[in-house]
Amino acid sequence: MKLDDIKKLHHKKYRQAFGCFIVEGEHPVLELQKAAQRDPALLASELYVTDTYQYWASPFKTHLITERQFKQMADTENPQGILAVVPLLQNSTVKTAAGKERAIYLHEVQDPGNLGTILRTLAWFGGFRLLLSPGSVDPYNPKVVRASMGAMFHVPVELDVEWQSLAARFPRIAILDLDGKSTRKAAFADFDCYLFGNEARGLPEELGNTLNATRFSIIGANVVESLNLATAVNICAYELSRS
Repeated sequence: MKLDDIKKLHHKKYRQAFGCFIVEGEHPVLELQKAAQRDPALLASELYVTDTYQYWASPFKTHLITERQFKQMADTENPQGILAVVPLLQNSTVKTAAGKERAIYLHEVQDPGNLGTILRTLAWFGGFRLLLSPGSVDPYNPKVVRASMGAMFHVPVELDVEWQSLAARFPRIAILDLDGKSTRKAAFADFDCYLFGNEARGLPEELGNTLNATRFSIIGANVVESLNLATAVNICAYELSRS
């Protein structure tokens, strides 16, 4: 790929047009390489490095470029000097470990940092599939990729999942809101899909009613109005990992 085209991958329309995205930084590239051992499609990735990383051991085709060229391609202010151009992942290419798989559904999540953090948490605990509604931030956005620190290669992600489709896939659905049963109850682990709302607006009321979902709440001291979305997902993933 031409260097000028790589710069365009910071924009969603070009990621879709070229069918690839950027993974920048040493740790995310290491996670990519681990994932490539499991998924041969990722071996089509190409690595771009400066002198600092010219002897980096990689299964990918590698290009040595100048620091000036790298800064023009990078999304960070002080780039490390290593990035990969990676084929867009398909929903089926990432599989969770054997055992029960639970789904986390995010409705119109907007903050790249939140989504990246959630991906790291789900990868840490394992056994989760992430479903993103239409209107959610692109998981291949460079800010999401960096925040996930490569965890995105270890969590199956489905894009543009309409909430109306959930009932046919998941017999038991739970919703996280401010007026429900405690997530500390054993019953919290009995569901197949867990729904979380937009950072500012939460979930539409009709969604929970139509899906006949059971409502749960994270019990706190009632000092502040709400939790950050990523924090809420993190707490719930921890509770579910204990079951």
